[in-house]
Amino acid sequence: MPLFITYASYSHTAIKGMVSEPTDRTAAINGLVEKAGGKLIAAYMTTGSNDIVIITEVADGSDAVAAGMAAAATGAFTKLETVRAWTLPEFKGIQEKATRIGAGFKPPGT
Repeated sequence: MPLFITYASYSHTAIKGMVSEPTDRTAAINGLVEKAGGKLIAAYMTTGSNDIVIITEVADGSDAVAAGMAAAATGAFTKLETVRAWTLPEFKGIQEKATRIGAGFKPPGT
């Protein structure tokens, strides 16, 4: 199944709720991912430009986006971004495909 990485930042209201009632959000995240037909691989709280990073396997990119939209609709996030990830061997296959596709391609002005 394709791998997706979601980066998110919590809203002020969500952080206030986390401070007033500290909880491990793994079960809630896992439930959302499972409803989208996926599997939670890992979830990490982070420092820097994002508060949380979630790694999932989901059959289709639209399922990953739908799960993110459902979470964002709660107002708990100020920023949410989901990207597709490939293992290095998978990406080698993409590079090889690009080589085949690009053979004979002429850029503008040549």
